[in-house]
Amino acid sequence: MTKRITFLGIETSCDETAAAVIRENDKGTADILSNIVSSQISEHKKFGGVVPELAARAHLENIEFIINSAIQSSKVSINEIDGIAATAGPGLIVCLTIGLNIGKSIATFSNKPFIGVNHLEGHALSPGLEKNIKFPYLLLLISGGHTQFLIVKDVDKYEQLGTTIDDALGEAFDKTAKMLDLGYPGGPSVEKFSYLGDKNFFRLPEPIINKAGCNLSFAGLKTAVLRESKKINDDDKMKYNLAASFQNTINKILYKKTKIAVDIFKEKTQAEEVKLIVAGGVAANKTIRENLSNLGKEMKFETIYPSIEFCGDNAAMIAWAAIQRFKRKLKSDISLSAKSRWPLDENAPYMKGPGLKL
Repeated sequence: MTKRITFLGIETSCDETAAAVIRENDKGTADILSNIVSSQISEHKKFGGVVPELAARAHLENIEFIINSAIQSSKVSINEIDGIAATAGPGLIVCLTIGLNIGKSIATFSNKPFIGVNHLEGHALSPGLEKNIKFPYLLLLISGGHTQFLIVKDVDKYEQLGTTIDDALGEAFDKTAKMLDLGYPGGPSVEKFSYLGDKNFFRLPEPIINKAGCNLSFAGLKTAVLRESKKINDDDKMKYNLAASFQNTINKILYKKTKIAVDIFKEKTQAEEVKLIVAGGVAANKTIRENLSNLGKEMKFETIYPSIEFCGDNAAMIAWAAIQRFKRKLKSDISLSAKSRWPLDENAPYMKGPGLKL
């Protein structure tokens, strides 16, 4: 019988302090032995966004307790764990460094292999925790800091097809919530209040919708929301209409751009079956799931989403990505440094900044 690999994962890239113990099972998916996430929503709520220094302080205060809780809950001793993984980027350097350093320390003192994981690869591979998925597949990664279409050819092998040229989708949700004073965190708040409004009340722009392939842009949409928000004078019904119209516009953009991305994926891979994985924190949005599932039915491809608990930042996906890298002998040097920017496709052009040509 082949030994089943077990990893401790640590995640501190932003404002969640998380640790998990994951074991690969005989089906090629994961046994979640523990998955502990400590949120910092209350600390950042009054600021309407994450304050890096406060986030780092909270990580320092909680990290030891969270890791110990994950190990105890897993009923696995540190001696039975095959390796240690921690997020090495991308993210907030002051936050990443805390989880990365403690992961290195545990690995060193327990004489275990250490793997520094790309947070985006954690999201990219996260559906594999629950479902055995074959490569290649098309990934739509939608989170607070990233919005990308990628071909996932294998572990550590990615080709970017499109990305946002300005705001990430999660950032657009957060800023919209802040402009409408709907509460924090922004994504769930906008979704919640959008159900109370008329999604067709406001006609909002769909930037670069007919050009730039499957690249996306949300800055113009955000500006339009700001302009309309100044006209509504704290009228709650109008706020809900604007939230609903914003979310409806997002869904129209994703529908059209995903359609293009699927066609490009088919052309590049010649795959007989197309699977679209939608991952990242914004993948928890129910209307986005329904919208893309409807597109899947129309274009006859399969849509796969991680469970809600694995959409946001979590350590289970970090441990799982590390297991996949460990099996391919992709270990990390203990001197690995935290990275604020770390694209999955290192050869993809950087698509932000002045002078960008579409």
